[in-house]
Amino acid sequence: MKLKLIVFIATIFLVLSACSSGQSGELENTNQEDTETNQDDNNVEDSGEEINLVAKEISHPLNSEVTISAWTFNGSVPGEEIRVQEGEKVKINLTNELSEPTSIHWHGIPLENEMDGIPGVTQNAVQPGEKFTYEFTATHPGTYMYHSHQEAVNQMDKGLYGSFIVEPKEKTYDRDFTLMLDEWMSNQEDSDSMNGNMAGMDHSNMGGMDDGNQEHNEMGEMGHDMSIYDIFTMNGKSDEAIEPLKVKEGEPVRIRLANVGYMSHNIHLHGHTFKVAAIDGQELNKPQEIKDQLIAIAPGERYDIEFTADNPGEWYLECHGDMEGTEGMKAVIQYEGNSDSQDQSNQSENLPIFDFANYGGAIDDGFSLDQEYDIEYKMDLNGNDMENIWSINGRSFPDIDGLNVSKGDLVKVTLVNNSPAGVDHPMHLHGHFFQVLSKNGTPLEGSPIIKDTLNLKSGDEYVIAFKADNPGNWLFHCHDLHHATAGMVDLVKYDGFEPNFTPDPNANNKPE
Repeated sequence: MKLKLIVFIATIFLVLSACSSGQSGELENTNQEDTETNQDDNNVEDSGEEINLVAKEISHPLNSEVTISAWTFNGSVPGEEIRVQEGEKVKINLTNELSEPTSIHWHGIPLENEMDGIPGVTQNAVQPGEKFTYEFTATHPGTYMYHSHQEAVNQMDKGLYGSFIVEPKEKTYDRDFTLMLDEWMSNQEDSDSMNGNMAGMDHSNMGGMDDGNQEHNEMGEMGHDMSIYDIFTMNGKSDEAIEPLKVKEGEPVRIRLANVGYMSHNIHLHGHTFKVAAIDGQELNKPQEIKDQLIAIAPGERYDIEFTADNPGEWYLECHGDMEGTEGMKAVIQYEGNSDSQDQSNQSENLPIFDFANYGGAIDDGFSLDQEYDIEYKMDLNGNDMENIWSINGRSFPDIDGLNVSKGDLVKVTLVNNSPAGVDHPMHLHGHFFQVLSKNGTPLEGSPIIKDTLNLKSGDEYVIAFKADNPGNWLFHCHDLHHATAGMVDLVKYDGFEPNFTPDPNANNKPE
C-alpha cells in the first residue's frame, strides 16, 4: 500500500513538473448593479434541481472609475450565490467557457474526496469547452465559498469565486446578507504582469530554486507586494457602488463576512452591539454581545455576526486600516423609512481586535489537550517574500512527506509560524473541520472553536485536533495562495485510499 501512495504522489509530481506554475438551470442574477442585497428576497434557493455554473470572462466595473476584465461564474463578481437547505443533495454542472482549464473547490464543505475540485489530486482540470458535474450532500449548515482551485492564485484574483450558504432548519434572524471581501489592482497591466510571473513558476523546482530561474527572481524581487492591490471590494464593488444593506427596525440581522482575497481585513460594525454567531460556518455556543471591536477576517475565513436593528439611521460596516484600498471597503446599513442620522466613517480609529480564544460559553465536549491521540504531527511554516520559497517542515509541494492517517484516527496537529515578522499564514484543511485547542501555549476557554481555516501570525503556535473520518487525499495549505503556489502545501493521505481518476499529463493540472 505504501508503494501505491508513493506512486500517487509521484504522479502528482510528474503532472506538476510538466506545468509551470439558486435555481435549476439559469440561476437568478445577483450582480450588485441590478439587485437588492437582501439575501432572503434575491438569492436563489435550490430545491434539489440541477444548478448550472458557467465560467466565462466579462467586463466588470469595480466602481464608477475602474472597469476590469474579470473571470466569473455566470457573469457576475462574485458568482451567483448558491443557497441550499441543510441535508439537501446538490448537483452542480460546471461549463468552462474560459480560455484556460479550471475547476471548483467547495471551500469548507465536507464532501467526498472526488468532489473536492483539486486538479491533479481529485480530478483533472476541466478544459475549455468541457463540462464537469459535482454532486454532494450539504450536511452541515453554515457559510462557505466556492472558487477555482486550478492555478487559483490567478483565477481567484480575476474573480472566479462565489458564496455557498447551507441554511439551517431553524433560523435566528429575519434578514440575511453575505459580503465577500476581496482586493483588486486598478492597473490591470500590473495584475497581468504578476499573474504571468506566478503562472511561469515551475512547481518541480519548488524545493530549491536557483538564481538562474529568471521568473522566480522577478517574483522574489516583487515579493508579491500587497500594496499593489489598491481597490478593496465587498461583493465585487467598492465605495459608493456597494449596495446598501436594508433593514427594518426591530429585525434580527445576520451578516456573513467571507474573505476570498489575499489580505486580512478588520471589519467594524458601527452603532450596534452584536454577537459573533459563527466562525467558518460553525455556530458558537452562547455568544455574548460585544461592541466596537474589529473582526479580523483572514483569507479563507468566514465570520457570521448577528445584531438587532434597534438604532434607526444609516450606519457603516467598514474595514479599518491604512492601505490605499481600505477606504472603499464599507457598506451602509440603511433602515427602511428612516435616515434621520448619518454615520461618520472613521476607518483609522484604533479599536481592539475580537479574540475567539475566550468567547462564548464552554461545553464539556469535543477534543482536549491532554487526551490520547493516535497521531501527533507538527507543521513548521516557514519562508520569506524575497526568495518566495515557502515550506512546511522544510519541504515544498510536491516534494513533501505528507501526513498519513487511517480512518478513525484522532489527530493532534501543532502549527507554528516561523516566517518573518508581518507574514501571516491562514492554513486551510480540506474535507474536515478541526477544533482549536490552544493558542501560544494557553488553552482556549469559552465556546469550542471549530474551523477549517486558521490564521497564524508570525511567531504564533496553535494546537488543533480533528478526527480522520473522511477518506481521501486532502490538501492542508496556506490560503494566501501566493504562498501555496510557492510550496506551502501539505497533504493528508488516508491509508488504503485509492483515487478513482487517472491524472492526465495533458490536462495542465495546477492545483494552486
